[in-house]
Amino acid sequence: MTPDIMRLARRSLLLASAPDSVAETVLAHARLRDFSRGETVFLQGEQATAIYIVAEGWVKLYRIAPSGAEAVVAVYSRGASFGEAVAFRHDTYPVAAEAASDCRLIRIEADVILRQIRENPAVAVSLLSATYAHLHALVSQIEALKAQTGAQRVAEFLLELTPAETGAAQVQLPYDKILMAGRLGMKPESLSRAFARLKDQGVQIRQNLAEIEDLEALRAYALGDEGGWA
Repeated sequence: MTPDIMRLARRSLLLASAPDSVAETVLAHARLRDFSRGETVFLQGEQATAIYIVAEGWVKLYRIAPSGAEAVVAVYSRGASFGEAVAFRHDTYPVAAEAASDCRLIRIEADVILRQIRENPAVAVSLLSATYAHLHALVSQIEALKAQTGAQRVAEFLLELTPAETGAAQVQLPYDKILMAGRLGMKPESLSRAFARLKDQGVQIRQNLAEIEDLEALRAYALGDEGGWA
């Protein structure tokens, strides 16, 4: 792995709180894997043996309902980790993971980290932090579905994609609009209506690029009590 990828992995929630010696040992055993868009990373119900950190690209986690319908649970990008909780229990994955774009993932075998926990119990703090972050994200998604309009959810999603706090910004939309709609709990036609509503908030969508005139104004809109549901 390159020094840049090593630094990225070190900053991930999985390893950010781990002692340097532990992180170095874990990453020494890690492997990079490339996936093409649409390729399966793991299947729902498959034995969980590894944790992943996204080095490049986007990955979606989804469940297949008994009816056969697909429900997008989460979408992860550069620096995010996933699969921690079930991998450490040697349980099965409750969701499937698929490359939402061409991507590169850091694969870490669960047994490698379990050995580190046995030798240094403080490592468990890192794992609890990552698990809590995933839980918090899911709770936030549920809250957004109940408390925000579709346009507000899209606005908040766009804000998550830029590190800037003020001024104008351009945001590269990471994946196709059908997947984005699923991630936000919307139908594709609702997403199109939300984009149309955001024009009044200074957001222009041109293919896979979102141009935002004023980040602070858009943030206020996302947090506001906008009447009517999209």
